[in-house]
Amino acid sequence: MWLLPILTINTMDLLNKTTKKILLTFAVAVSSMTAIATEGVEVHHLGINNSHVRVTGDARYVLFPVQESIDDATVNVIVDGKLEKTFYLRLAKNKVDYMVPFDITPYRGHNIIFDVVSQHDRTTVREPKNEAGWSHIALSDTFNTVNREKYRPVYHHTPLYGWMNDPNGMFYKDGVWHLYYQWNPYGSKWQNMTWGHSTSKDLVNWEHHPVAIEPNGLGTVFSGSCAIDHNNTAGYGKDAIIAMYTSAGASQMQSLAHSNDDGETFEIYAANPVITLDSEARDPNFFFNETTGEWNLVLAHALEHEVLVFSSPDLKHWTQKSAFGKVGACEGVWECPDLFAIDFEGGKKWVLLVNLNPGGPFGGSGIQYFVGDFDGTTFTPDTDADGTIPTKWLDYGKDNYAVVSWSDAPSNRRTLIGWMSNWQYAADVPTKQFRSANTLPREVFLFAGKDGRVYAGTKPSPELDAITGKPIAKAMNFTVGNPARTFALPEKNDGVCRITMDIDARKAAEVRIVLTTTPEKEKDTPEKVIMTYDPEAQTFVFDRTESGLDNFSIDFPATTVAPTFSDGERLSLDIFIDTSSIEVFGNDGRFAMTNLVFPTQPYDTIEISAPKGYARIENLKISPITVNN
Repeated sequence: MWLLPILTINTMDLLNKTTKKILLTFAVAVSSMTAIATEGVEVHHLGINNSHVRVTGDARYVLFPVQESIDDATVNVIVDGKLEKTFYLRLAKNKVDYMVPFDITPYRGHNIIFDVVSQHDRTTVREPKNEAGWSHIALSDTFNTVNREKYRPVYHHTPLYGWMNDPNGMFYKDGVWHLYYQWNPYGSKWQNMTWGHSTSKDLVNWEHHPVAIEPNGLGTVFSGSCAIDHNNTAGYGKDAIIAMYTSAGASQMQSLAHSNDDGETFEIYAANPVITLDSEARDPNFFFNETTGEWNLVLAHALEHEVLVFSSPDLKHWTQKSAFGKVGACEGVWECPDLFAIDFEGGKKWVLLVNLNPGGPFGGSGIQYFVGDFDGTTFTPDTDADGTIPTKWLDYGKDNYAVVSWSDAPSNRRTLIGWMSNWQYAADVPTKQFRSANTLPREVFLFAGKDGRVYAGTKPSPELDAITGKPIAKAMNFTVGNPARTFALPEKNDGVCRITMDIDARKAAEVRIVLTTTPEKEKDTPEKVIMTYDPEAQTFVFDRTESGLDNFSIDFPATTVAPTFSDGERLSLDIFIDTSSIEVFGNDGRFAMTNLVFPTQPYDTIEISAPKGYARIENLKISPITVNN
């Protein structure tokens, strides 16, 4: 059987455009030659909606064909006549979008049957055996993970394949950043939630590891957190890694697991669940409180728009202490809370992150936060002079959600990462080998606004400086008006770059920054992203309504707006452009904006203008992004 060679890639795959095209052509050609290979696999159709796939050969994987437009089939894995596990698969009927692997090496020497129960009925199909998908099931010792996606990011974390959403369980230990994430190993749509696992020594280059925590009798594995048990409070040994997550079956409950191999594998606590409620609650996030000498945990009381606060001496026995909520943005469900302290003006303030969906500032998902105090029992938010609790947003784009922080980060850092998508269209974006990336890592800080409130800002993590190359364009103290000044973006990596600039707009009604593409055909309209700074309104606007592909969702074309938190008419910008995303950090991180884009051709120029009046650009740098590969 012809197979592409296996290649374990990371998200910094730097294949140039020509090489990508060659590999893709080769992959399609080889796929067409091997599509009907079924050696070592027997398919038996037992009825209109039930078939058996029996493994008779020896290999590492069974490869299953996926067609995303159909409903899930239930696949029961039967080993020696006993049910081993169940997963869900959009098993192809009349076309194959891609293949997914199921690792059968743990069952070598045993009888393996995949019992497939489909959604068929007699109104849709009479002969399941005639469906194309069955002849594509194959055995293989390899699974090809070479990047075949035009829009896979160059320097953002993505899974090798399959669906990804919330980041989970992040911790730092011995120079390694651990990132777990909600993952579907059997397709690029949401389903089969497990904890995928990646690690990095620099927050940019990621190594992929086997699944860390899988579904069990209590349900699938939803979001949660990890921490290092430095004092052996749980009894699993000093510096054991403890995980808390939501088991999602018929109900949601909180479960515990531990690892004694630095997070590679976890042992599930036999007495799970450790927290149960009579209503929907999820996404436990816990930390050791040095002041009280106990563990604290925050839990999203999703439909009640609350965060519940618990304490525990040993991570196994939890007592609810208080509830905070029913304030701020309450349109959608509350999810993925995080509570931590940040240094501020010689003391500490506490920040409570609450992700919600829908109800974000521009539709769909969003991240609100509250600043206040925490005594180990109760979170008390800051209020305005009139006693109200203000709603504040951590990101003013559409595509940053489920943001949480690493535990045990070095040098007292509070480093965040989010899921770079939006539930409005996450399952429909134009990729198939994988779906979704993480945002860039960011550092949280607090600052005082002109209105007297305390705000949270996020700066790009310092590790990103190491991948910022020597500028290809650098200019200082030049004036822009109308027409625009134009600069080329790097040709390498399809325009992937970092742009920094400082703007003095005191003589301008607005400053426009436009990223544009050069169409392949003269008659085609250039695609563009229009960013506008209004010094009078003190706002920064990001318009992606002409940015490229957007027909996959009516919610994707959008314009997002951020307050600039400026003291005057000056604005500094730090803009990160990747293959399918743009992240803007303004005024040293006082505002951030994260938006996906899918240009049909890479953005290759940046235009800067002041249509009415003029502005001075004090410092402009356009730098390629370079990564170790």
